[in-house]
Amino acid sequence: MPSKIYFTKVISPHSLVNLYEILGKKLKGKVAIKLHSGEAGNKNYLRPSFVEEIISLLDGTVVECNTAYEGARDTSEKHKKLLKDHGWSTHFKVDLLDEEGPDVKFEMPYGKQIKENYVGKHLLNYDSMLVISHFKGHAMGGYGGALKQLSIGCASSYGKKFIHGAGDANMNMFKTSQAKFVTSMGDAATSVHKHFKGRIIYINCMVNISIDCDCDANAHAPCMKDIGLLISEDPVAIDQACLDIIYNSKDPGKEQLIERIESRLGHLIIETAEADGCGSSNYELIDID
Repeated sequence: MPSKIYFTKVISPHSLVNLYEILGKKLKGKVAIKLHSGEAGNKNYLRPSFVEEIISLLDGTVVECNTAYEGARDTSEKHKKLLKDHGWSTHFKVDLLDEEGPDVKFEMPYGKQIKENYVGKHLLNYDSMLVISHFKGHAMGGYGGALKQLSIGCASSYGKKFIHGAGDANMNMFKTSQAKFVTSMGDAATSVHKHFKGRIIYINCMVNISIDCDCDANAHAPCMKDIGLLISEDPVAIDQACLDIIYNSKDPGKEQLIERIESRLGHLIIETAEADGCGSSNYELIDID
């Protein structure tokens, strides 16, 4: 059966709640809200006001992990300051999953490139998860969506180095084989999805669509007009749907994004995750407007 994805062109805080209610899957217990806190200087990341209604409905906790590169989020102290500066800790409960060790190691015998994934210890404190992704390009992964949030997003600082090094945390992340790196992302994403299997939902927001990620302090301005919001229980399907929407768009700005995706072999993230059993690229897109 194809995975169901619900789509709306109406981009508003209440639309997120409406999509969640239409999906009909209720997240229970202590709910983690995985999103991108936005690097200092970035202008494209999703703002707290946009997600406040859905987070309040779920009584969720915004969760993040520290980065593996120098910036405003590479230590817990600096990351907490940014979370405050960007309004996250002002509006919500927040939790840096890898603030304290040891990391949790997920074994992945099915992995195509890596056989283990390292995530923040606090991840185990949550019963379910809502992944809210700002869909856009990415300088290293090609694109950023649900699978990127699961992989690099949920990995500890060490885990990020491990993924970037395709299994060698000591590898210079800028010298790793591109194919091995994005394959590692697909592997890592699968481990987190399987951990929360049946207790995780994905929302992709196709707004402020730049060729760069929210981790870039000097990200390019959006290259495409806003498209809409999607929700699914399948991270492979929802990312594939977003790519298909981009490729089928009549917006001329799509060429910049497609070049970014293809030059970084972004499609391999989806292909790997699907081969690992994370989800299916076969989907049904249901327009609720």
